[in-house]
Amino acid sequence: MALPYLEAVLCFMILNYIFETYLNIRQHRALKLPMLPKSLAGVISDEKFEKARAYSLDKSNFNFVREAITIVFDITILYYKVLPWVWKKSGELATNVGLNAENEIIHTLAFLAGVMVWSQITDLPFSLYSTFVLETRHGFNKQTIWLFIRDMIKGIFLSILLAPPIVAAIIVIVQNGGPYLAIYLWGFMFALALLMMTIYPIMIAPLFNKFTPLPEGSLREKIEKLADSLKFPLKKLFVVDGSTRSSHSNAYMYGFFKNKRIVLYDTLIQQCTNDNEVVSVLAHELGHWKLNHTTYSFVAVQLLTFMQFGGYTLVRNSKDLFESFGFDDQPVIIGLIIFMHTIIPVQHVLSFCLNLVSRAFEFQADAFAKNLGYAPELRGALVKLQEENLSAMNTDPWYSAYHYSHPPLVERLSALEDLDSKKEN
Repeated sequence: MALPYLEAVLCFMILNYIFETYLNIRQHRALKLPMLPKSLAGVISDEKFEKARAYSLDKSNFNFVREAITIVFDITILYYKVLPWVWKKSGELATNVGLNAENEIIHTLAFLAGVMVWSQITDLPFSLYSTFVLETRHGFNKQTIWLFIRDMIKGIFLSILLAPPIVAAIIVIVQNGGPYLAIYLWGFMFALALLMMTIYPIMIAPLFNKFTPLPEGSLREKIEKLADSLKFPLKKLFVVDGSTRSSHSNAYMYGFFKNKRIVLYDTLIQQCTNDNEVVSVLAHELGHWKLNHTTYSFVAVQLLTFMQFGGYTLVRNSKDLFESFGFDDQPVIIGLIIFMHTIIPVQHVLSFCLNLVSRAFEFQADAFAKNLGYAPELRGALVKLQEENLSAMNTDPWYSAYHYSHPPLVERLSALEDLDSKKEN
């Protein structure tokens, strides 16, 4: 008797939607609280609190609608066997335009093209509303409709350029991998990850944003001095024009071995009160590097990827699995899609565990910045960025534990104070 794979997947999807909706309701109630947490009273202005509250509630309401529509679409697609129909029609379309649909690579690319078109159509209303209604209403959106369209077209062309060779390679590996398939698949994805980490900031990111060297001055001098004191091999220091699209701020670093680069959003520089607050944010980021958080996270992701491919090799030839989802044959890409659906429960558990680790890393990086003498500046920067980004001031503990990769502001400030108390004692 065949196992009810499809029914099990649908059941979990519904249960997960109910659970996450419950968490969303808890968070919505927390967002509606009319008062700041006690620890933020007098730290965050009432005006900023009301703006953050309104912004968070708007995002919460939007999320309820988006999640409800998404679960209906996903269940409909699986229950009514839409994917097998798309697979069949994509093969017919490929044949009609003179291509050989018997070639699995060609058939797969035709199928993925149809999926991409559907994704663009269904995602577009949400993106437009989020960008030009929700974000505009609260003063964050800086994009014009033409810039939005231009970015979307660039993204589509990048997918058209990059997807075919990657998909073709995966299909060839699966068809010829034999008993070492999991190792070959992981090796390919590992090499691909390193390649993308190398070319994305150099070739892809500049297609969407302008990167300029941080001008000479006190800020640059302080950043270079900090990097030198930590023996961080800083080669280039950029400012990115994030303000052309949004008022939200950020900073990040990238690069391998002795060729590291730091990127500051222009909005971060504008929002921080002084240079030292910007440097304190980078001290936190460099803490992640010095404490090997980036390396640990990368290794963890690679191990999980290898385990997933190992699981895939165990079921990729399961006729019952494919038939449960409505497929008579066993295409490689379909097998991967189905497998990813069947391990959704495991992925949610792993995501929760990774968030726990990520939050622990954030506390450690804060402590690292504090030990460098940036505690007052870091507190000021965290509060300022919380205010300027209108982040949620009141958070439900269950919701934040499940969803947040970064601790809420209240917890981060409390942890910094605890470090002060321990040092005094």
